[in-house]
Amino acid sequence: MKNTELIINPDGSVFHLHLKPGDVAQNIILVGDPGRVDIFEPFLNDIRVRKENREFRTITGFYNNEEISVISAGIGTDNIDIVVNELDAVVNIDLQSGGTKEELTSLNLIRVGTSGSLRKEIPVGSFLLTETAIGFDGLLHFYEGYDWLLDTTIADVLAAHLEWPDTLPYPYAVNASRELLELFQSEKFIRGITISAPGFYAPQGRKIRLETFDNEINDKLAAFSFRGRTISNYEMESSALYGLAGLLGHKALTICAVLGNRITGEFINDYKPLIRELAEIVLNKITFAEEI
Repeated sequence: MKNTELIINPDGSVFHLHLKPGDVAQNIILVGDPGRVDIFEPFLNDIRVRKENREFRTITGFYNNEEISVISAGIGTDNIDIVVNELDAVVNIDLQSGGTKEELTSLNLIRVGTSGSLRKEIPVGSFLLTETAIGFDGLLHFYEGYDWLLDTTIADVLAAHLEWPDTLPYPYAVNASRELLELFQSEKFIRGITISAPGFYAPQGRKIRLETFDNEINDKLAAFSFRGRTISNYEMESSALYGLAGLLGHKALTICAVLGNRITGEFINDYKPLIRELAEIVLNKITFAEEI
């Protein structure tokens, strides 16, 4: 492998995350904002790893005697591309030789994020599990061998419903890990289909000074139904997370706190207590401290 393919820092860590083998647990919680790592930190004991570079911040410690890593990934599928590939390299690549290890490690990647609901019946303050992520971003198209991962039927039906233009990347749909979905089966969570947008403004139907390519896209998404399933929310990472995790042999699930409802216009400004509540629920679930 060329040195420019997987860049290793002088201290032996991977380029962006600054992590070395042994720095991360098998259970990894991904957050967007580095400040949200602070929300999780008080829950962890015996924190043994603290690494930070740019928007990527990592802590590894213990909760209920189980090792947990919390990593901030920043915003967008492009950042997820960096984070998932470098995490896989840390656990599955010999960083000195560049070769793949004979025995591979499967990580549990649980994204705890925020989101905007596209349905009146999903109020602010809700917790959403992303059963299927539909990517408007196009990132997965740059990788080979992803066809087996995709739910092509739902993507095709949605593209037809939206009269999707040829000028944009074709939507792709990827399902969450069945094992993690089962683990988080609870009345606390609403399940739904998530749209992963490649931006915050026009890609999510927002208009400030610039017009969107389709001023009715949010209404169309809210009206979409496929075999009794509906689209629940927007966010910006899950399609790439599910796709790359699946290709690399990891398990992934996104759980979002709903901060805004795009239909009613409601928004929670002071959302930290809600994230703190979700953080404790997630930690209890993945360490089996709460009945599932």
